[in-house]
Amino acid sequence: MKDKIFLFLKGFAMGSADVVPGVSGGTIAFITGIYDELIATISQFNLSLLKLLLKGNFKTFWTQANLQFLLILFAGIFTSIFSLAGLISFLLKNHPAPLWAFFFGLVAASIIYIGKKIAKWDLKVIVSFSFGAAIAFIITTLPPLKMESGYLFVFISGAIAVCAMILPGISGSFILLLLGSYSTIIFAVKQKDLVVLSLFAGGCVVGLLLFSKLLKWLFNNYERIVIALLTGFLLGSLNKLWPWKIKTDVLLMTHSDGTTDYVQHNIIPAFDMNFIYQCSCILLGFAILFSIEFTARKLSK
Repeated sequence: MKDKIFLFLKGFAMGSADVVPGVSGGTIAFITGIYDELIATISQFNLSLLKLLLKGNFKTFWTQANLQFLLILFAGIFTSIFSLAGLISFLLKNHPAPLWAFFFGLVAASIIYIGKKIAKWDLKVIVSFSFGAAIAFIITTLPPLKMESGYLFVFISGAIAVCAMILPGISGSFILLLLGSYSTIIFAVKQKDLVVLSLFAGGCVVGLLLFSKLLKWLFNNYERIVIALLTGFLLGSLNKLWPWKIKTDVLLMTHSDGTTDYVQHNIIPAFDMNFIYQCSCILLGFAILFSIEFTARKLSK
């Protein structure tokens, strides 16, 4: 029961991260020690498992598909998304700097944590790390697309965004923001729009089944290079999470609730009380990450 509760809480943390543009649920999965099992479980879904289900062999299907792990984890993820979507939206609108500072600290600490898993930093690893950092940085600077959020586009958005959601360092929510469908999905979550959410979930399932197999193959054959690439993604994503920003007069987008966002640029902060407060939020992110690592290490003994 203790393991199930911890797994639910890990899923809750993943869902909380996935709601925020700039933070990846895959990062949380990685630092909490369930990333390998998650990818392996998702990638094993194939026709053989489907045949077990169609034949009514539910017990074997339950075991081979590792459904207990998936159901508990996704229960935590969906509980978090539906319970925190409103809160995260409120914080992003009214208290963005402390929220970004907290996640900046969390992701910065993740770079140290994940980087330590690479035993040897040779030329291939360094190139992979640098490439990942450059790609993630470029992604954070791209302007959102202005596209119609029709049903087909919602489905495609789910398939694309979920690939980012399970990659440490690449935020699925930020990909949705780039595609221009972030406000549509958040509004659907708030309004419990089952049609839009079902289409989005269908796209997520298709994207997961296709992308997880590739990711598992890469981990099995090029583990150090892939981990270096993902660590680089984390470093590059810090550009998006930098808490000290200034708004410009350039309109970014208008959301479904009528609120507007403007283009922002990172700035060097002034040393004042806000600076101290936001640095405290960064340190809190560091503390939580290493507390999770310490707890996970103790529980594994």
